[in-house]
Amino acid sequence: SQYIQKFINETWLERYGSVLHQETLTLLWSFIVSIYCAGGMTGCLCSGYLTAKYGKKKCLLFSDVVLIIATLNTGFSRRAKSFEMILIGRFLEGISAGINMNAHVQYAGEISPKKLRGFVNVTSSVFLALGKAVARILGLRDLLGTEDTWNVLLSFSGLVALIQLLFLPFFPESPPYLLLQKGDKAGCL
Repeated sequence: SQYIQKFINETWLERYGSVLHQETLTLLWSFIVSIYCAGGMTGCLCSGYLTAKYGKKKCLLFSDVVLIIATLNTGFSRRAKSFEMILIGRFLEGISAGINMNAHVQYAGEISPKKLRGFVNVTSSVFLALGKAVARILGLRDLLGTEDTWNVLLSFSGLVALIQLLFLPFFPESPPYLLLQKGDKAGCL
């Protein structure tokens, strides 16, 4: 947080020739942190409509594209000298997370065999905890938690989205979506 706050202050100083007051800096930092949750709520609210209209698989692919755009914003914010790009990126990351948390559980449960359905549905929680642990480890000062690499750390989730974007098209569409929304009984079977 200290590196991003320093970046905001330096950017403001370069643009306007004055240093931000500590209260304003804290407000901007709080907004950067909390806008992720606002995006998450937006993504959660949209996920039901998106999964019903386009299917869970396409919804997950869309979410991956949004996350890649978000991580490009956060990753290049330093080069562009724009803390606003971090705000946009964090909001888009929240939207992606909100969509993913709903669509992933539904999709994984619907395409998995009956014997493995419970196990597959638990993987969402396991990978969420694993992701938090990996983020904490990567955020250590010895790895990516430095002044030179904080923007790389913020954009690291784009790698996971890229992997899913590459491999998800080879997975089947959700059988309930094919049957109920598309009327494709053969595809469902």
